[in-house]
Amino acid sequence: MPFSKLGLAKHILQGVEAMGYGDPTPIQLRAIPPALEGRDVIASAQTGTGKTAAFALPTLQKLASRGAKCRCLVLEPTRELAMQVETAMRDFARFTNLRIASVYGGVGYGAQRTALKEGVDVLVATPGRLEDHLQQGTVKLDGIEVLILDEVDRMLDVGFLPPMKRIISKIPKARQTLFFSATLPPEIADLAGWALRDPVRIEIGAARSVASIVKHGVYEVHTSMKFDHLAALLDSLDYQSVIVFSRTKHGADKIAKRLRAANHSVAVLHANRSQNQRIEALNGFKSGKYEVMVATDIAARGIDVAGVSHVVNYDIPQHPEDYVHRIGRTGRAEQPGDAFTLVAPDDFKKLAAIERFIGQKIPRLVLEGFAPPPRVEPPQRKIPINEVRADGRPKRFRPRGRR
Repeated sequence: MPFSKLGLAKHILQGVEAMGYGDPTPIQLRAIPPALEGRDVIASAQTGTGKTAAFALPTLQKLASRGAKCRCLVLEPTRELAMQVETAMRDFARFTNLRIASVYGGVGYGAQRTALKEGVDVLVATPGRLEDHLQQGTVKLDGIEVLILDEVDRMLDVGFLPPMKRIISKIPKARQTLFFSATLPPEIADLAGWALRDPVRIEIGAARSVASIVKHGVYEVHTSMKFDHLAALLDSLDYQSVIVFSRTKHGADKIAKRLRAANHSVAVLHANRSQNQRIEALNGFKSGKYEVMVATDIAARGIDVAGVSHVVNYDIPQHPEDYVHRIGRTGRAEQPGDAFTLVAPDDFKKLAAIERFIGQKIPRLVLEGFAPPPRVEPPQRKIPINEVRADGRPKRFRPRGRR
């Protein structure tokens, strides 16, 4: 079913066409019609499935034209996501006169105050900076007709549940709420039950699954040969752009420095970078100025960069669910992608946990010139004969002094 069959108005469809969108994705097909009807929606879908358009298009159609107050609030967990969603909504709304602005931390208040004073129809915000503006009286939420909560599981991860509740309590109850998340743990279900009214529930794909359009594999490597393996892997790939994930900020800087020395154009994205540096890195990566972005998990969720052909996990993620989010940076907008993970011997347990989480064995790959390290099984402890029962089972250990 094309976008034209979903009930979207002509001026909204013009924005969709100008963005180069083809047919709607499953989350868009299922979320847009009930949202256009004014229903509350709670939706979970894998990252990279088109959630932004799923909430932006029906909202822009509902708002129709410029109003006297801020009528839509979009809450995002990070400044990068806020900037990204603001840009997407501006693009979708290019054939309307709606005013769209964003407020987030890491930058000064001046330009944000000016935009709010001039008036906005759609405000995209991070909870912390929005609360600052509410305290300063530079923004009011009494005219909100549509509340959009995006990447809600990530909001909980970074501790935004209390400010989210405070903000939602200031918004009129007679509103439409669109609630989007990659996963729906119990805490999110409780929040949804409090914030939404009789919602339409939508679930696309399994929360633990890897998008079928992404091919992923593992290279088992010697720890000391990790960077050499990365450099050789990049040389072997026919890529458009690559995101390399590092576990730490220091590690990301170190990898980027060595890649630059190997004549790669590299951007760096992590929490220690200034806001201007982050903007420059993202814009440069999107435009093709940089072919490689080295990032920590700040970029694993929600950073939507079209054309990322490959993802490389230089360091295996700490948590299994982050594996899905990281490799979801490629294979977006129905375009195929490849993801590779470099696994040192110390990481084998984490790899096993990821495979249990996603319910599949990740293919092992071997790069020419790099033999995988041998797997050494830990020695089995021999139980002394006096610690064994007559039936062969070990005796229970009882510390001295206890009865």
